[in-house]
Amino acid sequence: MKMHTDEGNLDWVFNNTPVFFIRDPIKFPSVNRSHKRNPRSHLPDPNMFWDFHVGNPEGIHQLLVLFSDRGTPKSVRFLNSYSGHTYKFTKADGSFNYIKIHMKTRQGVKNFTQEEATRVAGEDPDYMIRDMFDAIQRKEFPQWDVFVQVMSPSEAEAYRWNIFDMTKVWPQKDFPLKKIGKMTLNRNPNNYFTDIEQAAFSPSTMVPGFAASADPILQARLFAYPDAARYRLGVNYQQLPTNAAKVPVYCPFERDGAMRFDDNYGADPNYVGSTLQPTRFKTEENGVTSQSLSLHTDHEKWVGEVSTYTSQVTDEDFVQPAALWEVLGREQGHQERVIQNLAGNISGVTSSKLRDGVYALFGRVNQELGAKLRKATEAKVKN
Repeated sequence: MKMHTDEGNLDWVFNNTPVFFIRDPIKFPSVNRSHKRNPRSHLPDPNMFWDFHVGNPEGIHQLLVLFSDRGTPKSVRFLNSYSGHTYKFTKADGSFNYIKIHMKTRQGVKNFTQEEATRVAGEDPDYMIRDMFDAIQRKEFPQWDVFVQVMSPSEAEAYRWNIFDMTKVWPQKDFPLKKIGKMTLNRNPNNYFTDIEQAAFSPSTMVPGFAASADPILQARLFAYPDAARYRLGVNYQQLPTNAAKVPVYCPFERDGAMRFDDNYGADPNYVGSTLQPTRFKTEENGVTSQSLSLHTDHEKWVGEVSTYTSQVTDEDFVQPAALWEVLGREQGHQERVIQNLAGNISGVTSSKLRDGVYALFGRVNQELGAKLRKATEAKVKN
């Protein structure tokens, strides 16, 4: 989502799940590659997939979401969306609160079972695009209510879990949802290439009052997304109409390069803070100073300490997945569908030792889950 505000653009680059597979950004290339095709056969490879996750069990929460019905939403219109990351809402005096953002669909959450998703994918591979486009053409504009969870810096320091850990949620009983607005999709693209193919989104595209936290995965994405956009669209991708801000932008150190089609800042120095070309920024007009931005240095010391170690896995990493498993048990047949979805994938693992590792991983969530998963999977392997 790209919001064109009177202070620049704000991009929200969210997921349809509130958690992720990893919390250590050094693992980003490995998690992506383990989920891709085998380099020899070019086929999806459950051996690579499960080898990674047995060795990096912090992703168990996301795996349960992925292999549940929640992993196959019926349409973009029928899914919730989550920031996943921890962000900050800031004030001019330098104070801030940590937040997580939730977007709740007004159309109601609807999911496919794996069988339904497989059938639709074969019958109409463009189903998701068609569903959204046709709904908007019918003027059935999809809407989402926007909520935030809010946590003060002092609450963050005392909380049970590291608030920058993207493998965990903030329980709503501790930090209830607060509604802040509504989003409506009310227009289809005029031209798919111009509006969609050339679009670039990044969590680093922010406006005053909205800031990144020390979330390690977020910090990696702040760099990775613009880097990918420069490779895909060119160094001046932010001048493309679909990406350009609707208000004046002064950034004279971003100039030159292929497809530069404005005046390229003319004779202005290629840096800011020049007495040759004095500049006054919007944040200064709003009373934000360097002094106010450095008020929380004591808190930053805590941030540095809590963000140092991100790969150690403990029993705490299985508390929330165990709670999710119990929630799935309240829906008729949902736990059994999860087991069958998992078994269908794990049965493609050729190593019995690796399969044993997968059963042990899910057994740490719930012993009965691990046992049932073993039975269902091994029955498929023997067949």
